[in-house]
Amino acid sequence: MNKPLRRIAIFCGLLVLTLLIRDNWLQYVKADELKTHEDNRRVAIERYASPRGDIIVDGKAITGHATTEGDFKYKRTYKDGAMWAPVTGYVSQAYGATQLESIDDGILTGNDDRLFFRNTLDMLTGKKREGGNVVTTLNSAAQRAAYEGLKKQGGKGAVAAIEPSTGKILALASFPSYDPSTIAGGGKADGEAWNKIIEKNNPDKPMLNRALREVYPPGSTFKVVTAAAALEHGLYKSADEKTDSPLPWIMPGTTTPLKNEGNIPCENATLREALRVSCNTVFGKVGYQLGNDKMLETAKKFGFTEEQFVPVRSSASVFSDDMNDSQVALSSIGQFNTAATPLQMAMVTSAIANNGTLMKPYMVDELQAPSLDTIEKTEPQEMSKPLSPENAQILQSMMETVVEDGTGTNAQIDGVKVGGKTGTAQHGVDNSENPYAWFISYAKTDDGSSPVAVAVVVEDENANRDDISGGGLAAPIAKSVMEAVINSKK
Repeated sequence: MNKPLRRIAIFCGLLVLTLLIRDNWLQYVKADELKTHEDNRRVAIERYASPRGDIIVDGKAITGHATTEGDFKYKRTYKDGAMWAPVTGYVSQAYGATQLESIDDGILTGNDDRLFFRNTLDMLTGKKREGGNVVTTLNSAAQRAAYEGLKKQGGKGAVAAIEPSTGKILALASFPSYDPSTIAGGGKADGEAWNKIIEKNNPDKPMLNRALREVYPPGSTFKVVTAAAALEHGLYKSADEKTDSPLPWIMPGTTTPLKNEGNIPCENATLREALRVSCNTVFGKVGYQLGNDKMLETAKKFGFTEEQFVPVRSSASVFSDDMNDSQVALSSIGQFNTAATPLQMAMVTSAIANNGTLMKPYMVDELQAPSLDTIEKTEPQEMSKPLSPENAQILQSMMETVVEDGTGTNAQIDGVKVGGKTGTAQHGVDNSENPYAWFISYAKTDDGSSPVAVAVVVEDENANRDDISGGGLAAPIAKSVMEAVINSKK
């Protein structure tokens, strides 16, 4: 071969080699990036080319699908969308997906690797790909009671309810809410609906999942954590032993007395009496006596300071370290910078009701293939033991006194043993805004088991400040949720 032809051959060989390298680079190295690129419409078109699987509650789908015009053939629909939004999240042709719709997207679209064998068979037989289902732990009656209770009350708020023995989430409600169906498409109406509900345009934040993502000062509901710490660390051995609680009690390192709400019998009160009438002085001093380390240890055992994944992420609740003595005292009554999600306070109540064992909370019972075969099943998992069974039963008796003859009488249910704790948490600079109303509770059936533990928080900016109390605003909602769970098991 002469020299010019050899040069041309080498040049052409280099071009072919370059093309092969480029082709392999695109197909293997850049494949995932190109597949998920925002400008790659083929992926989105494929995503909406077939109906999604459903999210299931009590054996019934709370989701559906509708056909649309244009490149995208199907869009998501929701039944009672606003009620279920804190559970489902949304999936939108224009705005992506959140919560269960996002976390379990592979199952719902049928693209999950665990469906590969089935999808291969369907491709060979010419059958269209189908999505699988997400079966939740939710109780529809409890969810409706929670949502309707918040809606009737007005303002803002959230409810979380758990089955203590397993950790199954039975209700997860947030108000105000939004209907994910209104933003599921990609048209003009969906864009207008989106603009009405996003945070920058709507100060009520309807898209905020208050049950999981909002942390509130828990107020006096946190006193059950302080009582648990006092019992576990041996500061007091029973509910009816008198405490060393002077009145007034001056917070250490200050000249400031810790005040109680009204003229209530708190001087040297027993733990039972202090919880019944909600004595700040008693539990503030208990927290101070235990110290920051022991209080933090107990709070962590209940789940504080860590995010929870249920599988949707829940914000970490706050109990600080490195506080001075007066800050520990205030934190021990749910003030200073102590903060908790409604899910967290439901976890606290659940552990007490379950004789001291905290089960890991979850809201997906199983993932199903399109054939309804189980792909993955969630098994209950112990998370921690914040209390011994003996101390948990002491605390149960104290909480039951609160409902029988204390601040929580509005949660009484005929024929059912109910334990609870009210809370009215300060809000705003120097407590200038209306406080948050809290109620935590559990119900016991005749056999001694507890089918449900509940936490309710209500923010009502329009209520008369003097009328705001956990027993008045939040306890009736908790009662209706507990009744719904009990009735559904009959």
